[in-house]
Amino acid sequence: MFKIGVDIGTTSTKAVIYKNQGEIVGVHHVEYPLLTPTTDTAEQHPNDIFEAVLETIRMVVKKAEAAKNEIDFISFSSAMHSLILMDEHNKPLTNSITWADNRSYQYAEKLNREHDGLAIYHRTGTPIHPMSPLTKMLWLKETETKLYQSTKKFIGIKGYVFYQLFKRYIEDYSILSATGIFNIRQLDYDDAVLKLLEIDKSQLSEAVDTTTLLTGIDKQYADIMNIDVNTPFVIGASDGVLSNLGVDAFKPGEVAVTIGTSGAIRTVIDQPKTDSQGRLFCYALTKDKWVIGGPVNNGGVVLRWIRDEFASSEIETAKRLGVDSYEVLTKIAERVPPASNGLIFHPFLAGERAPHWNANVRGSFFGLTLSHKKEHMIRAALEGVIFNLYTVYIALSVLMDEEVKTLKATGGFAKSALWRQMMSDIFEHEVIVPESIESSCLGAFILGQIAIGEKDNFDHVSAMVGATKPHQPIQQNVYIYREVLPIYIKMTQQLMETYDDIAAFQRKYEKREV
Repeated sequence: MFKIGVDIGTTSTKAVIYKNQGEIVGVHHVEYPLLTPTTDTAEQHPNDIFEAVLETIRMVVKKAEAAKNEIDFISFSSAMHSLILMDEHNKPLTNSITWADNRSYQYAEKLNREHDGLAIYHRTGTPIHPMSPLTKMLWLKETETKLYQSTKKFIGIKGYVFYQLFKRYIEDYSILSATGIFNIRQLDYDDAVLKLLEIDKSQLSEAVDTTTLLTGIDKQYADIMNIDVNTPFVIGASDGVLSNLGVDAFKPGEVAVTIGTSGAIRTVIDQPKTDSQGRLFCYALTKDKWVIGGPVNNGGVVLRWIRDEFASSEIETAKRLGVDSYEVLTKIAERVPPASNGLIFHPFLAGERAPHWNANVRGSFFGLTLSHKKEHMIRAALEGVIFNLYTVYIALSVLMDEEVKTLKATGGFAKSALWRQMMSDIFEHEVIVPESIESSCLGAFILGQIAIGEKDNFDHVSAMVGATKPHQPIQQNVYIYREVLPIYIKMTQQLMETYDDIAAFQRKYEKREV
């Protein structure tokens, strides 16, 4: 028998088919475009994503040579914070507006200024930010009034996929806890937020636990995927919380740090908690397990920018030699000592979520002198990404049920020994790299096991996830970073008002021809 985990991501959908004990039999992914016609716009075509779901499942079933009745379940992970408006005929009125869309930034400011955004955050667990469906809905309500008023349902991308498959509007607690409109303590939509948005619950999806099973898929889609119409579908959870599960970071004191294009730091607790300053999210894994942490916009995207803008000649040489371009960057960065001889990089090239939740923050080099060279700038950029994650870690450690015991690093950055060591030094903690592959899909697989009653809890996860040799902090590096971190934090705080000024200037002039 086989089990399938599907991860609906921002740039691609991936499916992994497993044997019973979690052995990977086949993997397939389908990419699709992110539509960014302006700086603040980030949308996707919903049907592109739905077709990608069908195709990835079809392909892994084919790769496994699985019969229609050999699929135990198909369980889902999904990116958070998307919003789609549906009309009375159950057709989309909009594209899927993704987490990366910043067009509602003024309404995030308005929520904080006029509607006690911090109180909304404490009830919903979602920090006030343009990423959230709450701010997007308020923006559309006030700028696209006719469109907003003609909307039958407000849903996310996973809700769209499940509507196509089952003709039922349904959404899980995990995705809903990331919308800003769902009360995480009542496990229901927040009445005050609905009143603010001038909608009622009939315009939203049915809220269910993450282990909810559905059967009776539309036959035409079952035929496309070559599965039985009664194959159980597990609605699953969000990609972030399932990644923690998939890297075996769900027990008290275990923290997962992920850096892909963006990044996040997260831990699992038993009851929902929120931060007094609104710096951290609180999202559901199940109704009895909650994930707190913070996402950052600026992870590997910073390294890609550094590669393209600062090391083009070295990268061309690397390509000719068949050497990985990012490995070349880290080799260059190794030429200089920790803290880059006093050069600090604020890595806010794409605004920032945690811990600042400010779409207007901008990147900068600070402390630049004539003695600094390209290698200093590259290392400072790598350090700046970890510095920012560390500031989130400070807030996270206050809310945790227990002291941090284990720090697990995942994502593309974990391939770099320099970046892993840098994290160990800056966090002053052992760093372990789990060996699990496709952690969100694996998390969906594990949640599916719970859903069908195959497992009673998550205790078996550790046996499924290996770990590479850990990194220990180098004490002389720790001392240096302990000196420079307060300067990094102080500079960020002092620039907050100036960030607003420069962001306003950039928006004013970005469309003018030179």
